[in-house]
Amino acid sequence: MIVISDLTKRFGTITAVDGVSMTVARGEVLGFLGPNGAGKSTTMRMVTGYLPPTAGRIEVCGHDVAENPIAARRHIGYLPEGAPLYGDMSPITYLNFIAQARGFARGAITPLVQRAVEKVELQGVLHQPIDTLSKGFKRRVGLAQAMLHDPEVLILDEPTDGLDPNQKRQVRSLIRDMSPDKVIVISTHILEEVEAVCTRAVIIAAGRIVFDGSPAELRRRSARHNAVSIRLGAEIATEAKGLIEQMAEVAEVEVGEPEPGTATLVVVPRDGRPIVHEVGERVRSAGFAVNELYTERGELDEVFYRLTVAH
Repeated sequence: MIVISDLTKRFGTITAVDGVSMTVARGEVLGFLGPNGAGKSTTMRMVTGYLPPTAGRIEVCGHDVAENPIAARRHIGYLPEGAPLYGDMSPITYLNFIAQARGFARGAITPLVQRAVEKVELQGVLHQPIDTLSKGFKRRVGLAQAMLHDPEVLILDEPTDGLDPNQKRQVRSLIRDMSPDKVIVISTHILEEVEAVCTRAVIIAAGRIVFDGSPAELRRRSARHNAVSIRLGAEIATEAKGLIEQMAEVAEVEVGEPEPGTATLVVVPRDGRPIVHEVGERVRSAGFAVNELYTERGELDEVFYRLTVAH
C-alpha cells in the first residue's frame, strides 16, 4: 500500500533523506525510528505529499504522490509533528470544518465526527477553544482529524507526544484495533512505542535506513540478549565468576553494580543462544547459593545507539 523507491531530499547542500526504499503492506504497523534530525519527519512529509522529493518515487494505494497527489491523499490520514490546529476553534467546530474540507456531504459529517470523537474520547472538551486544551487533548484532536475519513493509510508523527500514561495506553489500543485493515506508520524516537504497538521497525540515521525488521529482531541485536543475570553472595562472586567463565557457551562475565552483601554477575552468551539452563546447572553443581537467576531480553537503547551513532 506504500511503495517508496530511492527517495532523496536535499535542502541546499544538506541531504536530509538519502536513497530510502521500502514497501509497507496492509496490516502492518511500522515504527519509523531515528534520532532527532535523522530524516523521519522529512520522509513522512514527502509520503503525504506535503514536501516534494528531490529524487525518487512514492506510491500510496497505487497512486503516484507526485503525479496524482489528490488521489493519493484521499487514502491518507496524517498527524504531523506538533499537530498544528486552529486554536480559536473548538474541537467540534474544527472536526466539522475538516470533514467539509474533505468534501463530505453535510448529512455524512455528523456520524463521521461522532465516531472520531468517541474513539479518542474528546466528549468532555468538545466545545472548549482548542487553545485552552492541554497538550494531550490537543494531540487527541489532531489524531481525530487524521482518522476522521477512515483512511487506509495512517501516518502518525509522535502520536503519543504529551499524553499521560493512561492516554498512551488508550491510543496504543486504538492503533492495534485499527491495524488489520490499514497501514499505520508511526514516526517516533520512543523505543517503548515500537514494542508496544508495532509489527515492524525501520530505523533511519543520517537519512539512510540502517535497520528493517521486527521489534523482536531488533532486540536480538543487543549484546545482552539471552544474557543470564545471577545475584548471589558477594563473598562467592569472584569464585563463581571464574567457574562460569570456563564454560564454552560463555563469551564473558560482567560484574554488575554491587549491593550490600550481594553481587550481580551478567553472563553473556557466545553466540546469543539461550544458556540459562547450562549456567543454572553449573552454579548449582558447584553448591553456590543463588538469590536470583534470570534471562535478560536485551537493551534496545544499546542497539539504537550502535545503529544510529556508532554505525
